[in-house]
Amino acid sequence: MFPEMRRKAQQLPDEQVRELLEKGSAGVLSLAGPEGYPYGVPLSYLYREGKLYFHSAVQGAKVEALKQGDKASFCVIAADQVDPEKFTTHYASVIAFGRVRVLEDPEQIQLAMEALGRKYSPGYEKEARVEICQSAGHFLVLEMEIEHLTGKKAK
Repeated sequence: MFPEMRRKAQQLPDEQVRELLEKGSAGVLSLAGPEGYPYGVPLSYLYREGKLYFHSAVQGAKVEALKQGDKASFCVIAADQVDPEKFTTHYASVIAFGRVRVLEDPEQIQLAMEALGRKYSPGYEKEARVEICQSAGHFLVLEMEIEHLTGKKAK
């Protein structure tokens, strides 16, 4: 069902793939867009317990694309160092495939947003909780259940 990696010697073990996801700060969420065009949007994210979490505006292209279908991929580039003399790039990347849904449960939304706050603003947990409360109703939290996860690194 999911594409098999062609260059298996560069495939990362599951533990390293999860570590790259945990340490990463941004990736590209790709959804089916209007008229069949792919829609890729760069996002901050949280990886926790086999799921990815994103915050989103209540309206916009991402939300409209999700109405067309819940299947998605998410790509994180963890390293990208061009070596011009050797005509190569030293890279590490992760691709997750899965289904995205909008969280509805206020407790799940709160937990996800607080975890995002801890990741991106460590030491400002109290301020993050205030911001989350003040912004309630003005954002969505998206959860991507990962069905397939793969990572690759230049050898």
